[in-house]
Amino acid sequence: MARWAPDTRERLRAAALELFAERGFEATTIPDIVQRAGVTRRTFFRHFGDKREVFFSGDEIPRLAADMLAAAPAGVAPFALAWGGFQALAGERFEPRRAEIAAARRIIAAEPALRERDLQKQADLREVLTAGFRARGVEALRARVVAGLAVDLLQTALERWADDDTGTPLIDHLERVRAEMSAVFDTDLPAGNPRGRMPPPAGVGGRD
Repeated sequence: MARWAPDTRERLRAAALELFAERGFEATTIPDIVQRAGVTRRTFFRHFGDKREVFFSGDEIPRLAADMLAAAPAGVAPFALAWGGFQALAGERFEPRRAEIAAARRIIAAEPALRERDLQKQADLREVLTAGFRARGVEALRARVVAGLAVDLLQTALERWADDDTGTPLIDHLERVRAEMSAVFDTDLPAGNPRGRMPPPAGVGGRD
């Protein structure tokens, strides 16, 4: 039976990213990619359904998140679980591939079709986290809110990290975004209005 080199997938990914950066996503064809990688079209389609999947195929984060939630001990708060998972991913999955991920993020940002697929990927992760929290007995609203906040935190930190040419680690960007999000919730409620009631319009409920 025919075999192909174990690094073929990464060779294809690297060739595609190089070409996308040189020529643009739309101008790059699958024949261009396979020629640069030194493989056949048939080999390309063993690994990717189309050229968009160079960015998104094989994304293990939703599966890893589901496994982490299923294996976590009882009693751990949902955000603490997500936060611990993001810290682990930062060092193990993202940091070693910083240059590749940064290049991919730049290409995605420039292509509407890729941005749409990226948003769907974020939505998929929210669904996985929400379902995982619910399976652990977390109330539905809390599960949904925490999942949404967690994904937004991760996405914002990833975007800053990918654009950062100072070498600041992703885990530091995660910490900063978490602190900023916490500050928003601490400061956005008006003072003296702890129940969040809307103040009456001017001239209503009292004398001018």
